[in-house]
Amino acid sequence: METTAKINKIKTVRPETLEFIILYNQLKGKAFSGNAQLAEVLGFNSASSITEIIKSRQNIDPEKFRIFKEKYKDFIEGTAYVQDTPVSRVAEGIPMYEITATASGVEVYNDINDTQPVGRMNFPGIEDCDFALPVWGHSMYPYLENGCWVALKVIHDKKILPGEVYYIEWGEYRMYKRLLLGDNKDEVIAHSDNTTEMIGNQLKYAPFVIKIADIKKLCLVKDIHKKHNH
Repeated sequence: METTAKINKIKTVRPETLEFIILYNQLKGKAFSGNAQLAEVLGFNSASSITEIIKSRQNIDPEKFRIFKEKYKDFIEGTAYVQDTPVSRVAEGIPMYEITATASGVEVYNDINDTQPVGRMNFPGIEDCDFALPVWGHSMYPYLENGCWVALKVIHDKKILPGEVYYIEWGEYRMYKRLLLGDNKDEVIAHSDNTTEMIGNQLKYAPFVIKIADIKKLCLVKDIHKKHNH
């Protein structure tokens, strides 16, 4: 019975998924520049959906596979003209949203989905990221400098890697914090890297406890694009 149960738990990868993975590896960089562009063509919400299919063998929806084969039919059949220059990335990459803090430096929550992207971020290593936001304030200095841009990956299951830096939307606020294990399994400690600024004899950016269930959005910081000093 135990053996039967294990067999039933094995994921079945459908033939169209295997064919998609083969074609993806053949066409990447020729028919499309990266996962962000392909996700938009196929109607996925983020590039991470493509990554899950390629790396985790998550089965692709048959309709999306049909769209894929129709869109890139000429490339699949070998009749498309491929230029020597790379596929244009002007309109590709992850969306960049500009957000601002109040004069006091408090990051007040507002839904980025209600705003329009101010640009696109695209460079190797951020293909599975979902969007980019700027850093405001000095609580995470020197790891995150005020004004730099950060590529973020949404963590839907809220599984936290202790010690990593995350962007979180919590209560009525948004912030970047290094999340550490709390005393209870349902809590984390929001830690600021800047431990030099003081108000009197207290840390300006003191650590505090957050219940994981209260975090509205959890995003892992995957890459940092720092400002250039001219």
